[in-house]
Formats: sequence, C-alpha cells, structure tokens
Amino acid sequence: MSVCPWFRSPFSDLTAQLVSHQWYGRCADFELKVMECFEAYGLDKGMRECDTLIQDFKECQSRTKQRDRAMAMRMERHKQYFKGERKEHYAESPRIDAF
Repeated sequence: MSVCPWFRSPFSDLTAQLVSHQWYGRCADFELKVMECFEAYGLDKGMRECDTLIQDFKECQSRTKQRDRAMAMRMERHKQYFKGERKEHYAESPRIDAF
C-alpha cells in the first residue's frame, strides 16, 4: 500500500490523489484515522499497528459484510417460502401515497 507512485513524473504529480474519501463523507472518518495512524507510525510499522483501522476502512469502502448479511436474509426468505412457512414470497409493498 504505497502512497507514492513507482515512477514519478510531472503528470503523476498533477494527477496524484484526485480521488479521496474526504469528499464523499461516508468513509471520511475511517480514512482520516488511517492516515493519522500512518503519520504516527510510518508506512511500514503502520501496516502492522493500524491493521484494525485499515480493515475497518476497507469494510466501509466495499460493504462486504452488509452485502453478505442482506444476501443471507434473502436466502432465508426464499427458503421459508419454498418450505411453505411464508404465504407470500415478498412482503406487500406500501400504498403509493403512504409516504
């Protein structure tokens, strides 16, 4: 997880760090904590010391646990429907003017 490019040129300096999670808000706090931890420990030691923060930041980016949880609920709903425990496959949607 190197922060600097392998080959440095004026083009790489111009296009460095165009995308940051500080702009989008959802993972901004995690990214800031990871960068502060890297600043405190350095990149090499920070990879070991800040591992939990890095994992939290990656989870915030990818949302894999959230996706897996939603998929497990969906599969359980399918299983209950096919066993006959549920009368309808999906819950009834709200009326159009309910909001």
